Amino acid sequence: MTTKTYTVTGMTCSHCVGAVSAEVGRLPGVTDVQVDLATGAVTVTSEQPADDEAVTAAVDEAGYEVVK
Repeated sequence: MTTKTYTVTGMTCSHCVGAVSAEVGRLPGVTDVQVDLATGAVTVTSEQPADDEAVTAAVDEAGYEVVK
């Protein structure tokens, strides 16, 4: 298992947290997604190292942006 944390902008409520968690959680190999609304931290736990491009695309699909 590996864990990586991303910073996501634009989230303002629990609906935002749910949308990001759902999209990222659908990625192959992802076993857990934790979102800290106050800081914008999205921590992804996966079987293999997370694919940064796939996580960024999932966050974008949810309507938010990963800070690089």
